[in-house]
Amino acid sequence: MRLPSRLTPLRFLGALLRARPWLAVSACVLGALWLLPGALLPLVIGGVVEDIRAGEELLGGVGLVVLLGVAQAVCAGALIFAVHTMWIHGAAMTQRAVVEHTARLGASLRPQAGTGDVMAVSSSDINHIGNVFEVTGRLFGSVVAFLTVSLVLIGMSPLLGVIALVGVPLATLSMGKLVAPLQRRKGVQREELSSVNALAADIVSGLRILRGVGGEQQFLGRFRGASQRVRRAGVEVARSESWLVGAEVLLPGLVTVAITWVGARFVAAGTISVGELVAFYSSSVFLVVPVSTATEFTAAFSSAMVSAKKVCGVLSLRPLLSEPDAPVALPDGPLELHDTTSGFTAVAGKLTVVDAGPEAEALAARLARFADPEPGERVLVSGVPADHVTLAELRARVVYAHNQDLWFSGILRDQLVPAERAEVALWAADAEDIVEGLPNGLDELIGERGREVSGGQRQRLNLARALALDADTLLLDEPTSAVDAHTEARITERVTELRRGRTTVVFTESPLWKAVADEVITCVSS
Repeated sequence: MRLPSRLTPLRFLGALLRARPWLAVSACVLGALWLLPGALLPLVIGGVVEDIRAGEELLGGVGLVVLLGVAQAVCAGALIFAVHTMWIHGAAMTQRAVVEHTARLGASLRPQAGTGDVMAVSSSDINHIGNVFEVTGRLFGSVVAFLTVSLVLIGMSPLLGVIALVGVPLATLSMGKLVAPLQRRKGVQREELSSVNALAADIVSGLRILRGVGGEQQFLGRFRGASQRVRRAGVEVARSESWLVGAEVLLPGLVTVAITWVGARFVAAGTISVGELVAFYSSSVFLVVPVSTATEFTAAFSSAMVSAKKVCGVLSLRPLLSEPDAPVALPDGPLELHDTTSGFTAVAGKLTVVDAGPEAEALAARLARFADPEPGERVLVSGVPADHVTLAELRARVVYAHNQDLWFSGILRDQLVPAERAEVALWAADAEDIVEGLPNGLDELIGERGREVSGGQRQRLNLARALALDADTLLLDEPTSAVDAHTEARITERVTELRRGRTTVVFTESPLWKAVADEVITCVSS
């Protein structure tokens, strides 16, 4: 799907429709074919009434009524399939666009968007966007049916036709005053929902810590308060929707009463026949269906606009790191890293250990280009400025593995890539016993953030994941801070053996790492 350069909620919804135009057209055509038999049915019934009064044969009229009913049933089945496909298209394409964009943002996402904002897209926003697409086909059919009935009624009685043609749209438009408060209240509800989603994610991620410090009750109180705010916002939305539904019944009903009253006077005056009055009355009652559909679309559209605005907010985020205008390729083989700010150099093909600390962590972020350099700063990768290399190549050649990196939910084997290096990476990280202890081994499903394993086990699996990439240059931040000394000694020896001939930088204060290092940097100043 190609998004417009200047993204607005309305343009985003339009881009979703243009992505599958024939699906939208088929839904609209089927919507018209679904309602047209119902629009013509009152006119046929009026003719049957006239036949009864005239004592004529009813077989043809009854057959026509049955034919219209069958046609409407068939078209309704096809319409349901089309509009549900439209719903799936709108929801799935929205989620796909957000997922692909957030994946491209990478580390740039977290500083710019809250967890709740992204979670709410999948939990509620895609439903609202799917709903407006689901009702679009029926709305088009309602418009076609309304115009058809109105034109036929004008031909039979200009006054009654004008009442229907003008009264029903006025009744629909008068409900517009109820839409603005509804949309505003849905916006408030959406904000509260994002907040409670973010709070829930924070509580779940820190549940083990909360239990350790006895903070469960405090966070439970905060979550209850946030949930109550969502409930109150939902009540306000329901109040607006109830007024809208009430107006949907009342206002078209007044039009029907007017048509019936005027039509009855016309029958008494002999201007129209009884059959024509039945047709007028039945048609005015039928017009409630288009009005109801228009009201449903109005409510769905207001919700979709609120959701699309939030989606556009995520899609409008841009990477914090700029791509070079004229990218330069890195040389093959092990890479040398040089930071002009601190004067630090990681010799190509060597294991360098740097004392951990605030300055070291900032150095690691610069070396891996997790931030654009300040004026006067520069990181050279084998003589090439890091900001002159495409991010895709830099991320593939220079890997930065932090000991707090997160795990996504998934099969363990799928997270150790490439698969042919999984076993040697597990051996080097001394994590083979972890896999042997899992019921399904490498095919075990690891939950989000790796909560099924302990902190030390998760750290070793993190190291194995980084080693499996076999990057030309690997930066490790405190890779063994949560393991015991015997395990750490095995890991340092095995990593040294596995990474021999490749550039490896370890940020740690551990003497075991310093014992196997080719070079130890005891102080780094920025």
